[in-house]
Amino acid sequence: MPGILVRGTSVKMMKFSWDNYKRYAWGKNELRPLTRNGHIGNMFGGLRGASIIDSLDTLYIMGLTEEYNDAKEWVQTSLDLNSNGEASLFEVNIRYVGGLLAAYYLTGEEMYKNKVLELGEKLLPAFNTPTGIPRGVINLGSGTSWSWGWASAGSSILAEFGTLHLEFVHLSELSGNPVYTEKVMNIRKLLNKIEKPHGLYPNFLSPVSGNWVQHHVSIGGLGDSFYEYLIKSYLMSDKTDGEAKKMYYGAMEAIEANLVQKSPGGLTYMAEWRGGILDHKMGHLACFSGGMIGIGADDGAPEKRQHFLDLAAEITHTCHESYTRSATKLGPEAFRFDGGGEATATRLSDRYYILRPEVIESYMYMWRLTHDPKYREWGWEAVEALEQHCRVESGFSGIRDVYTMTASHDNMQQSFFLSETLKYLYLLFSDDDLLPLEDWVFNTEEG
Repeated sequence: MPGILVRGTSVKMMKFSWDNYKRYAWGKNELRPLTRNGHIGNMFGGLRGASIIDSLDTLYIMGLTEEYNDAKEWVQTSLDLNSNGEASLFEVNIRYVGGLLAAYYLTGEEMYKNKVLELGEKLLPAFNTPTGIPRGVINLGSGTSWSWGWASAGSSILAEFGTLHLEFVHLSELSGNPVYTEKVMNIRKLLNKIEKPHGLYPNFLSPVSGNWVQHHVSIGGLGDSFYEYLIKSYLMSDKTDGEAKKMYYGAMEAIEANLVQKSPGGLTYMAEWRGGILDHKMGHLACFSGGMIGIGADDGAPEKRQHFLDLAAEITHTCHESYTRSATKLGPEAFRFDGGGEATATRLSDRYYILRPEVIESYMYMWRLTHDPKYREWGWEAVEALEQHCRVESGFSGIRDVYTMTASHDNMQQSFFLSETLKYLYLLFSDDDLLPLEDWVFNTEEG
């Protein structure tokens, strides 16, 4: 398919998603497309309009001017930051802080800067712990914070406290207040100092003692974006942040030595590590790592450049296989490499697809790095599958089982579908000079 046609398709998909959100769920966090109403949820502590904030950069980049202006006006007049609920520090950071920063850098509109600095200040109390490692949940009104009830023994989560760096450095730059950078540099200092099993970073850390709570390591959920932010911190610093570089390539070495596996059928994947025992499972969230290893290939040891590009291509291929091996040509939430089928979900509870972007994100990066046409072909396959199985009358919905053609929809149009999945599809079929990788670093949720 010629790039321009697919680009047009991704714009139409965005407009369709947006129009339905605007019609049925305006100001709420997400659209429920089957019941045609809005969803608020409890991730954002009373903040509203997650789909609007998440869409600002996508609408702007795609040239959907009228829609972008509606979004901007909502932010200006209706985004109320004086909420009093319990919010995920991580989610508010990547969606609201990241979304407002992306909008500011793309458009130069001061209003975004003012809003993001007001919000940034409300996140600081989460860092008031004995170690400076923030707790996961914060009340944006009172400033009290606590750990997730489900997280092991009151611990903080690597992917959460490790995915603040890019945004917080920008908050310091924009405000002239070094406190944000100091908070994230302090996290990094502690992680550097603490002993790591086999050089690996476990997913749970106590914000009180500063020790690891469990030796569970994964490049998927709970760990994923910590690694991504190391290489991106280095790139965003114009390659001056030597500490981030050292930590990233050190972590990559440990990951290759301990987690990267080849299946009997020849697929390269990243297993999870539980106290030294491998769990031969890879999550959809871990599929971002193809793109990450790709963009990190240039700045490691020169003799490893091709090795990293090959590894990135192999992991992206495995993630594509998880899509190809399903009836719908969409990938499951997690897939296994033991017990028969490879790159397939065995448990019913892993078979869902919630419009996630990570696989398409890796296609986009790999296309930019290699211009191998297969990445665009794979992107087009994903477009066709999304159109066939996830489009409903009033938006796009996740599906509960990628292995059956009779779709059971989950009635949720996730905001990251607008901010990431559709944006990466659009960029995959755009010229390299639209948001060139040399000039733009995408945070885990935005631009």
